[in-house]
Amino acid sequence: MGKKAREIVGVDIKDLINDLNKAYCDEWLAYYAWWYMARMVDGKGYEDMSEFLDKISKDELEHATELAERIVELGGLPVNSLSIIEKSANAPYPGVMKNLHDYDEIIKIVTTAEAGAIEVYNKIANKTFGKDHDTYQLATHIMGEEIGHEEMFENLKEAK
Repeated sequence: MGKKAREIVGVDIKDLINDLNKAYCDEWLAYYAWWYMARMVDGKGYEDMSEFLDKISKDELEHATELAERIVELGGLPVNSLSIIEKSANAPYPGVMKNLHDYDEIIKIVTTAEAGAIEVYNKIANKTFGKDHDTYQLATHIMGEEIGHEEMFENLKEAK
């Protein structure tokens, strides 16, 4: 981030980097949980559930990448230790289903985590609106995808 860009950012950059790092850690936890469940799920219709989980796991990895890039642009470094990712996240590891074919549990885990992510990105968007246009656009972009993930899994629950 250049000198003029730093001058016009109307938020505390260190505080913003902290918020982005926490969201970055959230994304890694979600990525791993959804990736794991996509590979372990079984039971009737498991291919569809696996496909949904795999798709959103890829989105979560993309979000982590985008957040890492923005953290670096702001002059920070993304969390670089797997052992402190959960400690640095906004929420604990979302976990995985105990029963590999309990789709209600999968849906509950995913929708709860996605709702939390929506809150995190809404907070970042509100903090940066009119103050840091690049971070605002990133937060609203990711929030839009998280809203889509939540809706996809809510629709699965309703379809049951």
